[in-house]
Amino acid sequence: MSDTTLKLVISGAVVVGLVIVRWLVLRAVHRYVEDPDVWFRTRRIATYATTAIALITLAWIWLEAFDDLPTYLGLVSAGIAIALADLLKNMVGWVYIMARRPLRLGDRIEVAGTQGDVVDIRLFRFSLLEIGNWVHADQSTGRLIHVPNGILFTTEVANYTEGFEYIWHEIPVLITFESDWRSAKAILREAIDAAVPDPRRQATEHLLKTAQEYQIKIGTMTPIVYLTVKDSGVLLTGRMMVPVRERRGIEERVWGTVLARFAAEPDIDLAYPTVRTYYAGPVEIDTSPSVSPPGGDAE
Repeated sequence: MSDTTLKLVISGAVVVGLVIVRWLVLRAVHRYVEDPDVWFRTRRIATYATTAIALITLAWIWLEAFDDLPTYLGLVSAGIAIALADLLKNMVGWVYIMARRPLRLGDRIEVAGTQGDVVDIRLFRFSLLEIGNWVHADQSTGRLIHVPNGILFTTEVANYTEGFEYIWHEIPVLITFESDWRSAKAILREAIDAAVPDPRRQATEHLLKTAQEYQIKIGTMTPIVYLTVKDSGVLLTGRMMVPVRERRGIEERVWGTVLARFAAEPDIDLAYPTVRTYYAGPVEIDTSPSVSPPGGDAE
């Protein structure tokens, strides 16, 4: 029997043997697995493992370079590193998450344009309960987003809640030029003070700890109303520090108070985009009634 024929016979025996072993293993495992999803993943893993073993064994049989054990191990290691590059990067990402803690369970983060609350962290990926997207507020969409851990090395991660449960939020209120902006500014400030909890009493300790860790300079935490002028009126911008998960509720309370107070003030009107036309000279307006032409009706 020639060397080539012997290799063909051995290769065939290896393939048939691996197929039989895979079938026996799956048959034994199927007795204990009832969940369809688990069974699907088990079959997929068995297929991948069988294919990998078959390729390595056939390479050992047919390629002369594999007769040298160090060369063989080097080629196998390089092949595994290339084939499993993403998996290895995800595993390193998991180690990074566990060691450096850029995110924890319960944190609200934004990564690669996706916002959500971290609900699960595993070896290869972490899961977010998505917020925003088509929902026009920081509220859940109901979708789970699974993100590979390796993405932490290639994109920025914004953590809303790391060390401090408050973020800055702004509410713009546009009023007309003719409005009493001083009264409007006072009303907006009072509405914010009534709706927003005072972060100085609830979060100073956490903020100081975070500031020391990241070299953050702590400024004023009290609400403030800024004044500026836009094309359509005077813009009042209320800036306040709010709990991360309460932005929508607080904005609703502020607007409810502002609208009610503005309605009771005859000198304050909300503005909207308008167009004003100015003429250089007097404009004559014909106020005489229209006269019907003879024999016909007026059009």
